[in-house]
Amino acid sequence: MNYKVSIIIEKDETGYYAFSPELEGCQSQGDTIEEVSANIKEAAQLYIETLSVEEIKSLFNTEIYTTTYEVKVT
Repeated sequence: MNYKVSIIIEKDETGYYAFSPELEGCQSQGDTIEEVSANIKEAAQLYIETLSVEEIKSLFNTEIYTTTYEVKVT
């Protein structure tokens, strides 16, 4: 079965850091966007494989909304 998870990727001074808000503790890093994307996808798959059917159902009943706001700094 396929599931969709939210992934946040941030650039830092050493490369890229990624995590999933739905999957507590599921995080990864990489030198490039491509590397961190592959790493976090693998991490999410392994994380979900450790869950019971009940945990998966509960996890994917959570709604997460994302948006971007422009903030003016004076």
